[in-house]
Amino acid sequence: MPDESENYPGGVAGNATAVPLLAPADGVPPVLDTEADIADAAARLAAGSGPLAVDAERASGFRYSNRAYLIQLRRKGSGTFLIDPIPVDGGLTPLARVINDLEWVLHSADQDLPGLAELGLRPAALFDTELGGRLAGFERVGLAAMVERLLGRELRKGHGAADWSTRPLPADWLNYAALDVELLLELRDAVAEALAEQGKTDWAAQEFEHVRTTEPGPPKAERWRRTSGIHTLRRTRQLAIVRELWSTRDQLARSRDVAPARILPDSAIIAAAEADPKSVAQLRALPVFGGPRQRRYSREWLGAVERARALSDPQLPTLTQPYDGPPPVNRWERRDPEAAARLSAARGAMADLSAEHTIPVENLLTPDLVRRLCWDGLPEFRSGARPEDPNQAIDDFLKSGGARPWQRELAVPRLAEALFPAPA
Repeated sequence: MPDESENYPGGVAGNATAVPLLAPADGVPPVLDTEADIADAAARLAAGSGPLAVDAERASGFRYSNRAYLIQLRRKGSGTFLIDPIPVDGGLTPLARVINDLEWVLHSADQDLPGLAELGLRPAALFDTELGGRLAGFERVGLAAMVERLLGRELRKGHGAADWSTRPLPADWLNYAALDVELLLELRDAVAEALAEQGKTDWAAQEFEHVRTTEPGPPKAERWRRTSGIHTLRRTRQLAIVRELWSTRDQLARSRDVAPARILPDSAIIAAAEADPKSVAQLRALPVFGGPRQRRYSREWLGAVERARALSDPQLPTLTQPYDGPPPVNRWERRDPEAAARLSAARGAMADLSAEHTIPVENLLTPDLVRRLCWDGLPEFRSGARPEDPNQAIDDFLKSGGARPWQRELAVPRLAEALFPAPA
């Protein structure tokens, strides 16, 4: 493996130096699952000092909901706590009173914050070690990779994709969960040092605040079009069957709090759309639908197919998904060559900026915002005129699209030069 130590300021070079971290230094703490336990944990955390390491385990792939099934907390002077929020769903108020005023340290915070917010747990400040690693230019930003390179410890993974709604939780899972916060505070300090050395502390602070304060957006329209294999279908009636089966599956999954794919896999939905079964017997002859788990819902599945079959032509979905904003990039050259040229120039400018500051291009500006700018973001693109102040025009557009001040400070001059080059 190449030596990447130069990409990890203050880190430990080479895997040979990493010391395996097999168990928490103070042992695996007990799981707290009563209101009395929570009140005691809150008091002990209040007596600690500094930021709070936070992690949460969900049951993605097993459950429909995004709720947290285990919460891990660690603070200097307090130790580590493992909290089962399910039995005490309404009893976390004492904990919230203490920890909501603290700086939280998470790795990939956007994954866990929504589920924690459902429980009334929201940080007053945030430090995201994964996002900080991206801004610092680290090539690998997984928790284990960063702990190894920055702290010289080997953090073994293995249960992140487990069904954390399982009760009781196995001992090795709890050991894994406790280790996820064992070194998170030390990692925060190492990442903060790397950011400071590169002059990126303020940039990171703006990004952390953006993650902390951004509310989850509404579900995307026509989510059924993301069904795996849908690209093989060529008729709108088939798409209607996919839509109805997907919606029926989603309703069943939501009501049972089971991941949709465990109710009915996408492959079965596509097979039904292709076959268009006319009876329960024909449906059950298809792959998966004849299994014991799906047979109990045969009437629901066939009903979905029949509803799709009964739709009039105007009620059928279109073959391609209506888009909000610019069309797919592969159509730009044909539909608007000038916009395609603008996008090419903007992408080149952003790539140069990314290399110069060692920041992934998608963290400089979201690709969607760059596309929207280049398609029809400024009225001058349609009139053929040049803005009186290209920098101001682009800055206003990016600001309206949610770009942070540091992003605009870097990107605006480069985009203005790329989109409105000075006359030769």
